[in-house]
Amino acid sequence: MDEPQIYTRLDEIFRDVFDDDVRVTRELSAKDVDGWDSLTHIRLMLTIEKAFKIKFSTSEIGKMENVNDLVSLIKARG
Repeated sequence: MDEPQIYTRLDEIFRDVFDDDVRVTRELSAKDVDGWDSLTHIRLMLTIEKAFKIKFSTSEIGKMENVNDLVSLIKARG
């Protein structure tokens, strides 16, 4: 899966999880989205894992600072 396809799928997931029109960009992080708290983060990660059929370790999730980090991990697993 290439980067544009990943971003398209992430756009759908973010809209579903946040019930909002969140624009997914490389720099997007939790501080940029209202309602992105720890529970929502868990739901987001689980939804992404299921959609891409991958599994992140706790340390990988903890190191992510923005969507670009997330996309890099997804690409590495693809």
